[in-house]
Amino acid sequence: VQLQASGGGSVQSGGSLRLSCAASGANLRSFNVGWFRLAPGKEREGVACISSGDRGTDVRDSVKGRFAISRDNAKNTVYLQMNSLKPEDTATYYCAIALYGLGNCRLAASYYDGWGQGTLVTVSS
Repeated sequence: VQLQASGGGSVQSGGSLRLSCAASGANLRSFNVGWFRLAPGKEREGVACISSGDRGTDVRDSVKGRFAISRDNAKNTVYLQMNSLKPEDTATYYCAIALYGLGNCRLAASYYDGWGQGTLVTVSS
């Protein structure tokens, strides 16, 4: 399975970006997929995840109301829509797939076993 994350860039505070996670070798609708971020000097943290099928999503409290995760089954792509961006959202964002995970998606990195390369998001004040 290969995951390709894209869509990062530099925006001003209050701006928006949409990240994409395209997959090859796996049907994303059949697996739980998560978005994570890693900022300099901080630990990796789960931002949002989407469960397989129609079993719902989960979003980190600090980005609720600003970030949303979705999936386009026809394009085999998971998106992270990020609105009202803040400087503290600056990080490298990664998508991940739980090939063997059971149950609903989780915001814990250990749950996922396939990772894409990161895409950098920089938010300036």
